[in-house]
Amino acid sequence: MEPILLIAIAGGAVAGFFGKSVQTKRVLGDAEKRAKKRIAEVEEESKKILLEAKEQATETAEEAQKEEKERRKELNQIEKRLLKREDNLDSKLEDLDKRTEKLRKEEDDIESFKQELLEIRKKSQESLEKIAKLSKQEASERLMKMTEKDTKEDLVGLIEKLKEEAKEEAEDNAKTILVSAMERLASDVTVEKTVTAVDLPSDEMKGRIIGKEGRNIQALERATGVDIMVDDTPGVVVLSCFDPIRRQVARVVLEGLMKDGRIHPGRIEEVVAKAQKQIDKEVVQAGTEAARDVGVVGMPKEVLRLVGELKFRTSYGQNVLKHSVEMAHMAGMIAEEIGADVRVCKYAALIHDMGKALTHKMEGKHHHISGQMARKYGVEEEVAHAAEAHHDDVEATTPEALVIRVVDALSAARPGARNQSMENFIQRMKDLENVANGFQGIDKAYAISAGREIRIFVKPKDIDDLSSYKLARDIADKIESTLQYPGTIKVNVIRETRSIEYAK
Repeated sequence: MEPILLIAIAGGAVAGFFGKSVQTKRVLGDAEKRAKKRIAEVEEESKKILLEAKEQATETAEEAQKEEKERRKELNQIEKRLLKREDNLDSKLEDLDKRTEKLRKEEDDIESFKQELLEIRKKSQESLEKIAKLSKQEASERLMKMTEKDTKEDLVGLIEKLKEEAKEEAEDNAKTILVSAMERLASDVTVEKTVTAVDLPSDEMKGRIIGKEGRNIQALERATGVDIMVDDTPGVVVLSCFDPIRRQVARVVLEGLMKDGRIHPGRIEEVVAKAQKQIDKEVVQAGTEAARDVGVVGMPKEVLRLVGELKFRTSYGQNVLKHSVEMAHMAGMIAEEIGADVRVCKYAALIHDMGKALTHKMEGKHHHISGQMARKYGVEEEVAHAAEAHHDDVEATTPEALVIRVVDALSAARPGARNQSMENFIQRMKDLENVANGFQGIDKAYAISAGREIRIFVKPKDIDDLSSYKLARDIADKIESTLQYPGTIKVNVIRETRSIEYAK
């Protein structure tokens, strides 16, 4: 039974194997057919793609050939145009060469003709000199002398007449305006000076200011930025600094410390901070009061502060803030008389010197700095220009600027405005006389009226009436270019001839 079972199993296995093989062959045959079919389809598609690519390549090549032909055609046309222009330029150059040659010939002809004329003129001149028995120079001198003799008196009279008429009219108008302004303005003759020294109550206070090993004075100098000299002058502490605000702070600090009696580094810092606040308040208050006194409103805070700092500045002994306020009043009065803008004149006069508050901090002249600061803080251009042009190196282009220039000279030149030492006054008078004596034909020169007039006596034989006018102008120009002075100087040239005879 078992062998039969084994044989049956083996037979089933063989039958199953052969069945599976047949099925596998059938599947493989189907797969091979599908693969061949797909390969055929792919080959067909690739042939179509290759054919399309060849067609596109052919079209692209044809288009490229067409474009190349068109470009060659354009290049040929451009080349033809260039050749044509080159031919035109060559022809024009030939024409120019011909014209240039022609002009050269004409110039040579003109030059030869000119030489012929000169020869004819020279021969004519020689003939005239032989006939008149005078050379050209002698004839010219005689003619000039005759002309001068005939016209000198008329010229002198005409010049004198015109000068007197203009002078009378200008002087009358100017005197009326200036005298009116000066009469309406009441200003102090004595002016304040910046305090640079502080009196000591006793010599013992010097030691307390210096402190142990100099600690107190070092703390003072460091906190205030001022050099403090204690031993140079008996009974006085001298403060040295370019900044007047710092000097003022140091003065207030020293006076406060001496009054309180407690002097040490900690106390010094406290007093300095307090003094700085006090001076800042005074500066703003001074600027505000000046603007209110003059009647100018709407000034920027920064400008008011700069104007207030002028309270602690002096120029030739004249307090700059008082000088500015005085100028503003006079500028307003003169502006009313001549029809100028009163507000612009007052505003510009008040701020014209505010650059002096910054000359130790900024490079440049004070009036240039005044104009820069005014423009920086938004002041109107007409005000900034009038303030900047109050000295001669900036041209005054508006009536208001001319008014500021006039009142600046008027305020500085009035009696008592500036303090001058006797040595400086004498030297200025000598310089004025030396300028006049440096000209030819001067007999004597005297500086009079406190340097406001130079009176010059000339030699009548060397200087005639007509030359005296030119001499006065030349001396005035020399004074303007070489000397520095406030106001104006009158140059008075006197020519006098005296004929004396005695009847016996």
